[in-house]
Amino acid sequence: MSLHIIEEAHRCLGCKKPLCQKGCPVSTPIPEVIRLFNERRMNEAGELLFSNNPMSSVCSLVCNHAAQCEGNCIFNRKGEAPVHFSAIESYLSDIYLDRVKFTAAPPSGKRVAVIGAGPAGITVALKLAEAGCEVTVFEVESSIGGVLEYGIPSFRLPRSYVDRFRRLLDAARVSVRPNTAVGESLHIGDLMRDGYDTVFIGTGAGRAKKLGTPGEARANVYFGVDYLKMPEACPVGERVAVIGAGNVAMDVARTVLRHGAREARIYARSRNISASMDEVEYTELDGAEIVCGKLIQSIGEDGPLFKDALFDDEGKVVGYSDELVQEIADTTIICVSQTPKNKLVLTTPGLKSDDRGLLIVDESCMTTVPGVFAAGDVVLGPLTVVHAVENAKRAASAMLDYMEAGGNS
Repeated sequence: MSLHIIEEAHRCLGCKKPLCQKGCPVSTPIPEVIRLFNERRMNEAGELLFSNNPMSSVCSLVCNHAAQCEGNCIFNRKGEAPVHFSAIESYLSDIYLDRVKFTAAPPSGKRVAVIGAGPAGITVALKLAEAGCEVTVFEVESSIGGVLEYGIPSFRLPRSYVDRFRRLLDAARVSVRPNTAVGESLHIGDLMRDGYDTVFIGTGAGRAKKLGTPGEARANVYFGVDYLKMPEACPVGERVAVIGAGNVAMDVARTVLRHGAREARIYARSRNISASMDEVEYTELDGAEIVCGKLIQSIGEDGPLFKDALFDDEGKVVGYSDELVQEIADTTIICVSQTPKNKLVLTTPGLKSDDRGLLIVDESCMTTVPGVFAAGDVVLGPLTVVHAVENAKRAASAMLDYMEAGGNS
């Protein structure tokens, strides 16, 4: 691996206007990182990555590199293989994650509550602790990580990364209160009452969307986001049908094949697959099959029933057949996107969400409640780790501005 990434680093042209950096949602300074790497200044390169993106070690493994940094590499325009920055980033950030010496500004006297310990919450907690704030993270689960712990399969992201981030939060003197669901016994109003100057909501999009078809309540049916939390607790049998064709569907199909299933079929309504091409290719390599043009009608004991799509010459769906087609499956897993849970909206006067359940925020990431900010999937919908980080960085900066201004927006 070391020889490979050294060769890759030497291939980088150090473009003055790096398209790779422009293609990265969090604007990773890729040419500068590679320059430091080539000069063997590993700690400096790792520090630059971490400062720009505290989740760099995770993003190097789970990002859609083909559509972002590597997909925008100038070599692509020349018909050559792009510089595989993800491998360089993974090497550097993995080393640096255990070398981080957390230094914070002098105590500011400001107290911040962070609700949710996923990528957005961890990013905000670290950035505000670095600025001298006293930070407490409230997490509904027993472990931090959010999607890192309960949504991304361990074969894509080893669980050891979550442990390392917990050690990092401890080093930053961030207090973590697990097994605490804000919106149930505790409300946001209680946090404000108890002296927190600002509150950050980073609770993600953890509620599965329903199909709205008969059979969803059957014993042999799961929702993808629920299944991925603890696959070993969910017997699936030998044949599994996966409804939906996004990245969660790919993760589910690959996971069931690692937990006893002999056959996994992914059913897409059209020929448009929303999952990243890398994930599609890995899913097919693992042995799953993707079947296009299937409109789910219901789910029975023997599996899902579909109508077949009718396509025009351009491959667009123009209708569906009248005949119902039975697909045989022991288990059906529904993966048709997620939305945020609504308990915070229901228990916080003035906190508003849109028709998709996403929290409404202004350009500074502040919600409709003064002093309460939000970022990540709870605002953006189910996107990626790197998008959550970019959004959370903006929220952290706005929170500092808000507190420095004495709470005046």
